[in-house]
Amino acid sequence: MKLCSGAFFLLLSLLIPAAAQVQLAKPTPQNTTPGELVDRVGNTGFVQIHAESFRALSPQEQELAYWLTQAAIAIDPIIYDQLSWFGLRQKRMLEEIVSHPQGIDPATMKKITDYAKLFWGNRGNHNDLTAQKFLPEFTFEELQRAALQAQKNGAFQSPYADLPALTGVDALNKELSDLKASVFDPDFEPMTTAKSPQGGKDIVQSSANTFYGPGISLADLKDFKAKYPMNSRVVKGPDGTLKEEVYRAGTPDGSVPPGLYANFLGRANEYLAKAQAVADPQQAAVIAALIRFYQTGEYDDLIKFDTLWVQNNAKVDFANNFIEIYRDANGMKASSQAFVSVTDKPLTTKMEKLAQNAEYFEEQAPWDPKYKKTAFTPPTVKAIETIVETGDFSVSTIGDNLPNENEIHEKYGTKNFLFTGSSRALTGAAGHKSIKEFGASQTVIDRDIKYGQQANELMTALHEVIGHGSGKLSEKMKGGSEPYLKEYYSTMEEARADLSALWNVWDPKLKQLGLVEGDQDEVAKAMYDSAALVVLLQLRRIPHGDTIEEDHQRDRALIANYIMDKTGGIRMFERDGKEYVEVADYQKMKQGVGMLLTELMRIKAEGDYEAIKALVDKYGVHFDPKLRDQVIQRYKALDIPTYWVGVNAQLNSSAANGKVQSVDMIYPRSAVHQFLYYGSMYGKDVKVPAGDAVPAAQKQ
Repeated sequence: MKLCSGAFFLLLSLLIPAAAQVQLAKPTPQNTTPGELVDRVGNTGFVQIHAESFRALSPQEQELAYWLTQAAIAIDPIIYDQLSWFGLRQKRMLEEIVSHPQGIDPATMKKITDYAKLFWGNRGNHNDLTAQKFLPEFTFEELQRAALQAQKNGAFQSPYADLPALTGVDALNKELSDLKASVFDPDFEPMTTAKSPQGGKDIVQSSANTFYGPGISLADLKDFKAKYPMNSRVVKGPDGTLKEEVYRAGTPDGSVPPGLYANFLGRANEYLAKAQAVADPQQAAVIAALIRFYQTGEYDDLIKFDTLWVQNNAKVDFANNFIEIYRDANGMKASSQAFVSVTDKPLTTKMEKLAQNAEYFEEQAPWDPKYKKTAFTPPTVKAIETIVETGDFSVSTIGDNLPNENEIHEKYGTKNFLFTGSSRALTGAAGHKSIKEFGASQTVIDRDIKYGQQANELMTALHEVIGHGSGKLSEKMKGGSEPYLKEYYSTMEEARADLSALWNVWDPKLKQLGLVEGDQDEVAKAMYDSAALVVLLQLRRIPHGDTIEEDHQRDRALIANYIMDKTGGIRMFERDGKEYVEVADYQKMKQGVGMLLTELMRIKAEGDYEAIKALVDKYGVHFDPKLRDQVIQRYKALDIPTYWVGVNAQLNSSAANGKVQSVDMIYPRSAVHQFLYYGSMYGKDVKVPAGDAVPAAQKQ
């Protein structure tokens, strides 16, 4: 489960629209080095992610990182297909045009390129946070003329992944016609994930994603028992019965046939096999287990992989799988995502202190003792720099706790990742403008500037290391409560982790462990200030409608609104025609934190769907559009990006006699370069522009 700023945003990054570098005890001065923000389209900023830890790796470790990175790029197209029936076709259309610009009207080319950047950054033409569709500034006729000119320049002549070539004018015009509504019609697939459906449709029918086939409703799924709950598409057969199209590559001997996404998973397995050959024996076994799971798609093989993976603490680590269920309104199907990372050892040592004391914090939890864990496997904790993030992964993710399977948690613990590279990039791209505008008082503003970064770092650590790994389910929930809590599970779990951080931030144990420096009371208050302000400031990322759809946004609204209603610990007020939110009483707010955390733990442990539905629907979904409009106008005046997209490092290899001789790292500093490079893996005609990238040694 993720803790994020931006795509799935962290509390304090709402004040400083970037996460701080995670360095728990001693706050690091804010990085203001120019060059982190490498591009911008409207309210979306593109930031370069640095991974200098790569330089310290041995040649063998660098080769391992290279092959794991190629495997991450190999699965990248899957998410585009998961989020829309037209996603891959749209992706091909844009990449072929952008990589063949000769002779296209420059004004049209700029509009298409800007749209393509947003499309890549959101993995489709729906906003990553709001799930709402965004429209291009170019017309259909302009797109058509550009596509036909690109075709003359050599585009569309070869297949693109599973898509056939478009070698003639008629074939290209038909493709454009087929894609017209998906690109230009605001009422066609308006929401990729709709948790507050409109027009009499349910959450499945209203969602544009492809986890469920055409004609399937939520009612159809009521009694359906999936054999492949996370990695399949449910479709209706000719006789109306439901069946699963499994995500799998198939086995080499043919005993398991290929399934959905076989092309991408098969390519990933080729690169994983090369990574396996240069990995140490323990990690080689992990990679072999992932290859097997991608071949068969079987749940047992997934569990075998997760079991080995969670116990392997390699310096060059990775995630590559169908992982998070946020995108499925029904809360079951997982989206494809990957990252490859290098461990930041000094900071990891600090984080391990927190993990080693997980049992202590469990004892301090406010919930019923029958829901408290009694057996502990200390979670693996590591601060990392990511070399690459692909699929349904965002630069705005600054913390992650994996794997998500409850049976793994209870037996083997978890891995907790803190993304220092992303944190630094986001910090370097923004400053304190936001808190100065929205802070309710000078005291709150000054506190955030002095302690906000440390509070931010501590929030991330407590959320991931303590929050997600805490609690025990009742006997009937041994398989996990996801099937019982359905579309509300992710909101519940993210709120539970946030509340765990808010509950524990006052504990003197943190000071004893050296995880808080300076005035702990002020650090805790800074965290509480942010948890209050989020209910107001997050509205800047929801430009349309009057409901919150994204789980992390719902969780933050649930917390603030619940406390405002139940204890009065938070209040909203107007001053000089502007709305503000502040903590009215820190102890009353903590009381509300304990009340809600206790209830959410009970809900999770017992699978109480009606209780979580009532809480989220009352406190986490609705807002006043007039208030949102005010927030957007105030934020617009600050001229800070609202959304963030990462530009990853790129690894290149040199080979001789079929063997890798060396691997070097460059920083593309261009979204166009990065995404066309990714697209070229499956599109022979996709040309990567030269001259955009710079060697790592020349980073600014």
